[in-house]
Amino acid sequence: MNDDAMDLRARNKQATREAISHAALRLAIEQGPHGLALVRVHDIATAAGVSPRTYNNYFSSREEAICSFQADQSRRAGEALRSRPAAEPLHQAVIAAVIELYTNPEPDKAGLRMIMSTPELEGEALKAFTMAEGPLAEAIATRTGTDPGRDLFPAVTAAAVAGAIRVAGRHWLVPGNTESFATILRRALSCVVPAAPPDDAQDR
Repeated sequence: MNDDAMDLRARNKQATREAISHAALRLAIEQGPHGLALVRVHDIATAAGVSPRTYNNYFSSREEAICSFQADQSRRAGEALRSRPAAEPLHQAVIAAVIELYTNPEPDKAGLRMIMSTPELEGEALKAFTMAEGPLAEAIATRTGTDPGRDLFPAVTAAAVAGAIRVAGRHWLVPGNTESFATILRRALSCVVPAAPPDDAQDR
């Protein structure tokens, strides 16, 4: 199989994955506050235009399907940071990378509210956001010349970033809030991302 055929196959698989995820979330929202419990695999598959077997090939649960967009974003966190200019200061690079990744496009407010107000979905979303920590820590280590196996800085910073994303999401959903998610996320990240690692993290 040539590279073009492999790329097309990967794009088709991703499109199917996204269609199932969007259908699952839409159906849960339509069912109301306790919508997750009312959504069945057959309903999701029908809405996505696939068979139940295809659904099961992609996801092992409704929670995983609904939160797959967050999981896919998180897997790209390290790549997003590596794409920033090498001369950009750490805090600027991390903030710019995360804002681009998590706000382009801006999250669907109704969908995020469903996820963060449903314990089963919130737990799955927490797993999804945590996926960002490993790749992000590796990218931070590369950028700062630290050792992710010995120095705490890359892993602690990555974990703080993942936490800031979750806190920003909850704050964005507060009734009456009119700020964009990007504005709130920038403010949250500014609380936790240092301009540079401490000296003892680079002198090993």
